[in-house]
Amino acid sequence: MSQQPLEHFIQQAETQLDQVVDSGTDDELFIASYLHGHFSLIASQALNSEKADVATLDALLTNNLNDAFAQNELEPEDQKKVMTLWQSLLDA
Repeated sequence: MSQQPLEHFIQQAETQLDQVVDSGTDDELFIASYLHGHFSLIASQALNSEKADVATLDALLTNNLNDAFAQNELEPEDQKKVMTLWQSLLDA
């Protein structure tokens, strides 16, 4: 997981998600767009918290996604793709 400052991580993740628009397949675009929506909401909440860091953002976003998945927002295959994309952003 990234040890960089939260603001820098968010900016880098946003850039990577935006790049999918230029080079991704339709499926990749769908997955990135879905994650981007959840990420934007949670990132704004984390930035408003004094003690938030990348680990906090990860926990909040993972919980948010799991809640959405529990409501059957995505098929299991797409859920895995979203979580894989999120993990790749954390590892970048």
